[in-house]
Amino acid sequence: MKIVIAPDSYKGSLESSEVAHHIARAFKDVHPELTVIQKPMADGGEGTLDALAAATDHKRQSIRLTGPLGDPIDSSYLILEDGTVAIEAASVLGLTLVPTDQRNPERTTSYGLGEAILDALERGYRTFMIALGGSSTNDGGLGILQALGLHVQGKQGKPVGSLSKDLYHIDSVDKSTLDPRLEECTFRVACDVSNPLTRPNGASHVYGPQKGASEEQVNQLDEALGKWGRLLNEDNMETPGAGAAGGLGFAFLTLGGELESGAKLVSEAIKLEESMKDADLLITGEGKSDEQTLYGKAPAYVADLAAEYGIPAILLSGSIEGDRDQLRSTFMSSFSIVPNIISLEDCMNHASNYLYDTSIEIARLWGHIVER
Repeated sequence: MKIVIAPDSYKGSLESSEVAHHIARAFKDVHPELTVIQKPMADGGEGTLDALAAATDHKRQSIRLTGPLGDPIDSSYLILEDGTVAIEAASVLGLTLVPTDQRNPERTTSYGLGEAILDALERGYRTFMIALGGSSTNDGGLGILQALGLHVQGKQGKPVGSLSKDLYHIDSVDKSTLDPRLEECTFRVACDVSNPLTRPNGASHVYGPQKGASEEQVNQLDEALGKWGRLLNEDNMETPGAGAAGGLGFAFLTLGGELESGAKLVSEAIKLEESMKDADLLITGEGKSDEQTLYGKAPAYVADLAAEYGIPAILLSGSIEGDRDQLRSTFMSSFSIVPNIISLEDCMNHASNYLYDTSIEIARLWGHIVER
């Protein structure tokens, strides 16, 4: 018998590789004869590099680059076995890198992400996987494109900076100065939202407030992104996903990138489907599950893939809320690791123990059903 364990992370407590490890340990403790395949997953947000690192042959390349507030930070990207460079926006310009009292999207930049791409170009790589989730920026990729050579000017030819607030002063752009090596590149971009660049459903209005923007800033940034979009490529402004990560989706469309499901990109990189072909059970999960899990989240993608091979899928998450009937449309059954009424702090601090204990019970039940 064979089971595949492919969870996302329990954000704030366990990485996806740790979740997979504890579930696998429980199943092996109950059924030593089992073949257990661990395939930690991610959907293109924070933790994507960790999931890829846990399940693929790779090299980690350290790099010092510009952080979201303009200060130097230490970061890294992965070079996968096939030569694909995987870069995670969250580890370069993520919201968690900005102290709560300094969160203001006018004062953040995506420049460091462009520097990471430039570093990989210098090393000879031309194929990229970009995970966009978790950004702190709202600059429409201004910083990225400047790092890659885009010439941006204000009125009377004045130079323009790379913070989001500098969008207010842009008068012209010159795409001919972009690094010519970009023409040789392929960008596959993990993007699980459909927001356009601007207007009520755009980057500034939908995501600006959670990054610290006031109502006034939201309106100003939306207007500035509109002008920025028209200067670069107006046709891409309404493309679903252009507004992802503060408009970084738009920047990668400008570079000829393709916006794709993050879960799909990760699953392909870790060869998830290949591991499922003769499996008897799939277990997946995430920190908190509800109806939204069914829309672009890694557990639902994994379960749908398992269904193609007739494999039942179990959802094992930190907590489960909302309409379980909707979850049953995709998962055979769903479980929360929370044993009783406890505080969030207690659950976070003891997640590994609760996860292992719940997995033991599932393993025992599953074994009894299979034996019958």
